Amino acid sequence: MKLRLRLVEDGKTVFEVPLCPADWPKQELEDEFEAAEEDFQRFSMIFDALAHKTRLRMMRRLVQEEPGTMSFGGFMKDLDLNPKTVWENSKKLEESGLLEKMGRGKYGCSEFGQTAFMMMSLALHRLISSMEEMESI
Repeated sequence: MKLRLRLVEDGKTVFEVPLCPADWPKQELEDEFEAAEEDFQRFSMIFDALAHKTRLRMMRRLVQEEPGTMSFGGFMKDLDLNPKTVWENSKKLEESGLLEKMGRGKYGCSEFGQTAFMMMSLALHRLISSMEEMESI
């Protein structure tokens, strides 16, 4: 299989990776797996932060909201959440680097948070759907 994942910025390929182990040189694949293991803690924090429906909903609101910020009360009202739920979930998102406090009671996505959220929710969803589609053909 020659399936590859390519990240493109302004028309230029930033990186490209084969999605089949057989398409990698053995040592290069080993090096990539070792590098991923070294980043395990960071990956875990991001996956953990986005592995909860409330935090996904909070991030979605921030990404969709103009100007990209939302108040503590806004989360409570718009998502029908209690204060404890907003506090606990915003703290988890902030610890993972996805969310940042913008001032008194205001939150916004970090630049990293926006990209990570888009990648983890939309891109991963489409990638998995495409792969499942390919398997059924």
